[in-house]
Amino acid sequence: MMYYLCTRNINRIQTVMIGAIVGDYAGSAYEFNNTRNYDFEMIAPENSITDDSIMTVAVMDAILQSKSYGEWLRYWGNKYPNPKGGYGASFSGWLRSNNPQPYNSFGNGSAMRVSAIGWAFDTLDRTLQEAQKSAACTHSHPEGIKGAQAVASAIYLLRNGKSKDFIKRCIEKEFDYDLSRKLSDIRPNYRFNESCMQTVPEAIICYLESVGFEDTIRLAVSLGGDSDTLACIAGSIAEADRAYEIPTQVIDAAFLTMPAELQNIVEQFYLKFNIYSYGRF
Repeated sequence: MMYYLCTRNINRIQTVMIGAIVGDYAGSAYEFNNTRNYDFEMIAPENSITDDSIMTVAVMDAILQSKSYGEWLRYWGNKYPNPKGGYGASFSGWLRSNNPQPYNSFGNGSAMRVSAIGWAFDTLDRTLQEAQKSAACTHSHPEGIKGAQAVASAIYLLRNGKSKDFIKRCIEKEFDYDLSRKLSDIRPNYRFNESCMQTVPEAIICYLESVGFEDTIRLAVSLGGDSDTLACIAGSIAEADRAYEIPTQVIDAAFLTMPAELQNIVEQFYLKFNIYSYGRF
């Protein structure tokens, strides 16, 4: 079943970027209240989109407007300065600065906002270049850039029909992430961590071990870490798997917490990049 977003209602057409937003929404209640319960409540009164979704849409809009990523991250970040969960201290300072400069971060913020880039460009080389640019305006540390590039690459490869095994080999080779670990081994000792190094590989493994979109999100949140961001990244990758369907009720719930002008950007991105041409329907 497909989804289409408009500013007044949510009709049944699926568009790109829903995976990241739904993951963010589903994990939002557990970011600072971790759960190891796979059967957690995905739709709860305290759930809402967070900074992850706002920054995801900011990158999308930068692509639509042919603006610099840094400029549009600042525009939307300052327009919505107090999202659920808040921005990190360094990012908040960057938003308010009169002379914003990269601050050598390797935090997972570069990876949670990058997913639009995995859909928007026609070659893997261009995807890598744009992911680097989207990260480097803030997260200029090599690990911050690597995290963004790994997520964008996984989405690009999936949307072009590559298998899980192919993606696993490619990401391990290009980014030196260990994706052979099992979630059953990771979960007992995994803790809240905001670095790319301990978020991005785990989010990718959640997708690789999953059997569907909802399963991906449940695996990510039940790791017990930075739940909204883990699920945002894992969900953004899982959406690009043509065999996966996103539960309709969770999409409806997530987008009801999103301002209409942000919904409209998602709609515009869908129309511009003709996502159905990738075999979605």
